[in-house]
Amino acid sequence: MTPNNSRRRALLLALALDALGEPPARLHPVIYMGNYLKWARKNWQGLTPGQQLAEGAVGWALGAGLAAGAGFMASRLPWYTQGALLKPLLARKALFGAVAEVCAALERGDLPEARRLLAWHLVSRDTSGLSAAEVAGAAIESLAENLSDSVVAPLLAYRVGGLPLAAAYRLTNTADALWGYRTPELEWAGKAAARADDLLNLAPARLTALCAVTASGGHAWRVWARDRRSTASPNAGHPMSAFAGALGVRLDKRSVYVLNAGGREPDAADVRRALRLAQRTFVLATLAVMLDV
Repeated sequence: MTPNNSRRRALLLALALDALGEPPARLHPVIYMGNYLKWARKNWQGLTPGQQLAEGAVGWALGAGLAAGAGFMASRLPWYTQGALLKPLLARKALFGAVAEVCAALERGDLPEARRLLAWHLVSRDTSGLSAAEVAGAAIESLAENLSDSVVAPLLAYRVGGLPLAAAYRLTNTADALWGYRTPELEWAGKAAARADDLLNLAPARLTALCAVTASGGHAWRVWARDRRSTASPNAGHPMSAFAGALGVRLDKRSVYVLNAGGREPDAADVRRALRLAQRTFVLATLAVMLDV
């Protein structure tokens, strides 16, 4: 079997296993990555920006190196073992399920529960004062961004660099999720991980946006072209603006950004439509990755 065929089979197996859900926490590599990152953060001692930057950079580099090293050793195993190990590095079913839970609460008219589920599964900000439209919009934004970060990016990383790059990407993305905040404690310490995550997500974010535009029949490209740079992140605005244009909705994060300002306020029905769009986008992105493996 050629290397390309082995990698293609491993990708297909990982996607098939993802339909079964997440492995137990005690066996989940991302849990161990998170534990390492929390340990590293507890041991930071830097007082100046330079010291904090250095500590964060070393902590990220060491974690990424360990993840890549484990991936390198695993890459010598048969394709089916590689596929099983790749699966925990992506989370399509978990993402779609989390968004569907928020959507179901909105459909029932249970706004407090929708806010709770949004904060529990998808966002780190305070959701207690969000309107139903804002909850729906945040769910759509999270679906679009995490479709790139948690599904397309790991698949593309495996396609380019096998398990070493896929594992290093997941460690980096997890570090950005835990450290990438502009607070006094994390502004400098999390900067290296945040910049590395930005770099690794350049291609996945744009591929996801392109596939979303294609899946919508192409009419979302104007919003994508206009609003893709409206977010502070160099990547998140790509899939989110493509989804906003495809669905015809306004995605408004208070005092932060507005995507597709001329669109209507989103509701639960739009979250359902977003899930269908995400499924089509996922299929197209997977085909794009597979065809070049």
